[in-house]
Amino acid sequence: MSEARDARKRRKEPFPGAYYLAGAITIGLMLLFLALGASLPPGVAGFLVAFVLGLTVSPRYVPFFLLAGIFSAVMGFLGREPQVAWGGVALVLSQLLLPRLVKD
Repeated sequence: MSEARDARKRRKEPFPGAYYLAGAITIGLMLLFLALGASLPPGVAGFLVAFVLGLTVSPRYVPFFLLAGIFSAVMGFLGREPQVAWGGVALVLSQLLLPRLVKD
């Protein structure tokens, strides 16, 4: 009986090594964004990174990230921090776009 329960709980990989490949792709993308962020001007880098990361949010948390984006945009522009300000703008835009891209 417990063997059947264990078999149902365990999820199979789509193919052997799929999770390792996904991890390698994720680390590679993180390094790419790190390199892009370091080589671009602060405002552009903040916008690019926040926009792409904002698209990875679960749709259930969109209102909270939308508020965080508005807050960081306002505080960034008031404090003359272009990376934070444009990152907040990008986060707001990605959160407005996300519900249209993800259908439940």
